[in-house]
Amino acid sequence: MFDLAALEAALAGTVFAGKLHFSPVTGSTNADALEAARAGAAHGSVYFADEQLAGRGRGDHAWHSAAGEGLYVSVLLRPPMPAHRLPLLPLAVGLAAADAIRAVTGLKIDLRWPNDLLLGSHGGQRKAGGILIEAKTQAKTEASKVAFAVVGIGINVHQRGFALGLATPATSLDLEADRPIHRQPLLVSLLKSLERETLGLLDPAAGEMIPLRVEEASTWVRGRRVRVHGPQACIGVTAGLDEHGFLLVDTDAGLVTVQTGGIRAAETN
Repeated sequence: MFDLAALEAALAGTVFAGKLHFSPVTGSTNADALEAARAGAAHGSVYFADEQLAGRGRGDHAWHSAAGEGLYVSVLLRPPMPAHRLPLLPLAVGLAAADAIRAVTGLKIDLRWPNDLLLGSHGGQRKAGGILIEAKTQAKTEASKVAFAVVGIGINVHQRGFALGLATPATSLDLEADRPIHRQPLLVSLLKSLERETLGLLDPAAGEMIPLRVEEASTWVRGRRVRVHGPQACIGVTAGLDEHGFLLVDTDAGLVTVQTGGIRAAETN
């Protein structure tokens, strides 16, 4: 379990102070945060749980969330930003999660566009976490704005066994670090990194650097032969990210800008 008083003390001075909402068991922290957002909850509200009974990933995939084994947290943001910048948010969150994991464990995370946190070398990479962002926009006279965004992050911490048949083999921080990793300092580090990255996202100059920073942190977004799943399904070699954070894939039919979907390694000829 978490020491809530110690968490509050560690997060003093951040936007999250006084806004922590812990549930021993819940259906989904993202569902909790979405409900709170619609009820008017404040920017920086944090919803986390020891166990999720209906944890969710992207594309309606289930996220196994056994009691005490992982970090299951969702953060409500109300950023003053135009809706067209939203695709940069998962990239910023990925950078924040990678920084937090590295700071606490010493492990280096690989970012697989758009939302996967991977550990291990190319041939043996395993998934240690994922990001799910659900947002609502509101129309203004000049442009659509972000009403709120719920940032859901799931990280495998203590798990030792995983379900069969996963699209990407899974792992946990304990397994990769070969020692117990404590969830409380990981949560503190994650939230502090998230505050830093989301504040940077609001600065135009810093925001422009996010795709470049992800390219530096990821082995997947340039020079990897991938299969794209989703409405823009294709096979090709990744050619970086554009200024919006969309993935560029060089295919036999030409350059494709992938705005939504996921990628996996494709077999080489």
